[in-house]
Amino acid sequence: MGIGWGKLVANVLVVEDEEALRVIAESIVAEAGHETVTAANFTQALALLANEQTIDLLFTDIALEQDNHGGLELAVKARELRPSLRMLYTTGQAVTDGMRAMFVEGSHFIPKPYTLEALMTAVQYALQDGDPINDN
Repeated sequence: MGIGWGKLVANVLVVEDEEALRVIAESIVAEAGHETVTAANFTQALALLANEQTIDLLFTDIALEQDNHGGLELAVKARELRPSLRMLYTTGQAVTDGMRAMFVEGSHFIPKPYTLEALMTAVQYALQDGDPINDN
């Protein structure tokens, strides 16, 4: 089942507004052995974060196109609700220093398009508080 990472199983919230990408990301994270829950937008994600369900990692697209709120704002709200929540951002757009300055502390980033192995590795690093990867 995926890469030999040991037995760390986490609950990962995947937030992606493009359905095909959300399905792909969810299946990759599940292939790595983690439980997943998904949201298509800021509002759905915030509702999931506000309930009692265990979530260890928020994997969010920075640009949630159908929302007035993006992944950067979602991560801030998520950290307010769950101070120990780990974060992993993604986007297909160029990430500026200004955007990076808005990342919540301890966040990780993986650019789109990502490979199966790259996402599995990024999730594992984020869950283990490892060094951020694909930091470009």
